[in-house]
Amino acid sequence: MSSNPPSSSAGGVGSTDSTAPRRNSKRPKYSKFTQQELPACKPILTPRWVISAFMLVSIVFIPIGVVSLFASRDVVEIIDRYETACVPQNFRNDKVSFIQGDADKTCNRTLTVKKHMKQPIYVYYQLDNFYQNHRRYVKSRSDSQLKNSNSEDDVSACKPEDTFDGRPIVPCGLIAWSLFNDTYNFSLNNQQLAVNKKGISWKSDRDSKFGKNVFPKNFQNGTLIGGGHLDQSVPLSEQEDLIVWMRTAALPTFRKLYGKIEQDLQPNEVIHVTLQNKYNTYSFNGKKKLVLSTTSWLGGKNDFLGIAYLTVGGLCFFLALSFTVVYLVKPRRFGDPSYLSWNRNPGGH
Repeated sequence: MSSNPPSSSAGGVGSTDSTAPRRNSKRPKYSKFTQQELPACKPILTPRWVISAFMLVSIVFIPIGVVSLFASRDVVEIIDRYETACVPQNFRNDKVSFIQGDADKTCNRTLTVKKHMKQPIYVYYQLDNFYQNHRRYVKSRSDSQLKNSNSEDDVSACKPEDTFDGRPIVPCGLIAWSLFNDTYNFSLNNQQLAVNKKGISWKSDRDSKFGKNVFPKNFQNGTLIGGGHLDQSVPLSEQEDLIVWMRTAALPTFRKLYGKIEQDLQPNEVIHVTLQNKYNTYSFNGKKKLVLSTTSWLGGKNDFLGIAYLTVGGLCFFLALSFTVVYLVKPRRFGDPSYLSWNRNPGGH
């Protein structure tokens, strides 16, 4: 029997033989990408660079903000809230019964032009506290039915406004059922002020989402009427009030285009409005407003964009000025190691 100890070439524990198999390692394979050694631009943020960057932003943003704010201020708006004023005094404590009853809904309003309004003047209706973005409300429609007459039975997503007496409703769903139905007639100097209701919807919606051979059927025939009625002899692609309404709003306060007045209005002119207050916003404490507005190259009246640019530009200018004062009053040598914490406090505490 041999008494020789086992050779170290067996690769036992503690073996230092280079021929021993290596253990599996989780260490990734070396590459310049994983080790972040690729060539890169590494700017050094010196005080001059920081001050110049802030100053450049302020020089660009402040003029944009001023121009945007002036463009918004050039827009002329006339806003008239009427949901309470157009309810008779004896119904003020029970507005829901008034709007759901058979009482006369005619209401006369007077609008005074404060500044010159250039055509086209856009007529909007504005609703407050109306949540068109509610998930169940948004899904209550059938896009295939709106586009193709052969899909009028596709009402699976439209409940509860899907069928009437076993026949499909076209257009189905809660969005169409709640169509806004207040109407406005304008007169100026005892003459009718025409409102053009053509071209108020998106062309892509008229051409692609609403069929030219799709006509309303069984619409608003139930006992509970949600909103306006539709002309059954006119295809959906030509019923632009419906097309505008079907493009749901993202926020509970929104405006939708009613029409366009294609003539200038002069200062101090008085517009008489005869409206039919039919739409029920009283059940959910909603508000109704009639809006006449011009536009600018930036769109409608909205001060937010100009104020945002001015705020950011002003803040950058203030920071640039502050850093400049600090840099001039108390400069320090770039890369001075004496400012390191362990150099300023050798004890490490």
